[in-house]
Amino acid sequence: MNMNRLHTMSYLESMLIRFGIAGIFLLETTKTILLPPYALKPLVKQIAFIGARSLLVIVVAGLFVGMVIALQFYDTLVRFGSVSLLGSAVGLSLIRELGPVLTALMVIGRSGSAMCAEIGIMRVDNQIDALECMAIDPYRYLFSPRILAGIICVPILTAVFILVGIFGGYFVGVILFGVSPGSYFQGMSDTVLNRDLFMGFSKSLVFGLLIVWIACDKGFNLHLDKHGAYGSEGVSRITTEAVVISSIAILFSDYLLSALIL
Repeated sequence: MNMNRLHTMSYLESMLIRFGIAGIFLLETTKTILLPPYALKPLVKQIAFIGARSLLVIVVAGLFVGMVIALQFYDTLVRFGSVSLLGSAVGLSLIRELGPVLTALMVIGRSGSAMCAEIGIMRVDNQIDALECMAIDPYRYLFSPRILAGIICVPILTAVFILVGIFGGYFVGVILFGVSPGSYFQGMSDTVLNRDLFMGFSKSLVFGLLIVWIACDKGFNLHLDKHGAYGSEGVSRITTEAVVISSIAILFSDYLLSALIL
């Protein structure tokens, strides 16, 4: 029993230390974001990587998610004679929950994993140490443009996802099943409030920060990997961990934000 207790305490202690290191990483990156000089070119490059290159995936995912939502809600609402509420159901579900969450998960798979692997390879090849030897702040050069790009791009991608999803629902509900287009959009206009838009926007901002923070932190602190693997095995492990931890963090923070804003 004592050995189990000691093992549990050691595990909790290592977790707290790791959280502290991640917090220091975010603090140092935030300082470089707030203090001049500001570099525009790296920011534009990261916006293109996180935002523009993820656009096609977001459009395709949003279209099919909107179609599936409309299909499922139509089957449910038609049983109660409330088909006119289809637009409300599609709009609210996309704006409040599915749009921000699914966009964040798609960005994790598309950009977060690549970002973590890139930073991890730079750590393995001693490129980050070389930057420090040349008096180049890695937080300013590598991480602040990525954090800013994530905060900027994820809300925009979420808006695209929601818009495409709404028209995907329109295609299924109005064109395939004959729901009145007026009732589809009017119901959405009547039920979607500013509070719902604020909830979706707030979630997308937080998700954008979490994705980039976790991905960059895992890559930057590869040398602290408790398994001790430092080559290609270490990069693959921390990339997998970054994707899993980011996904769990998104779902957990989604619940917290929903509970706080409701």
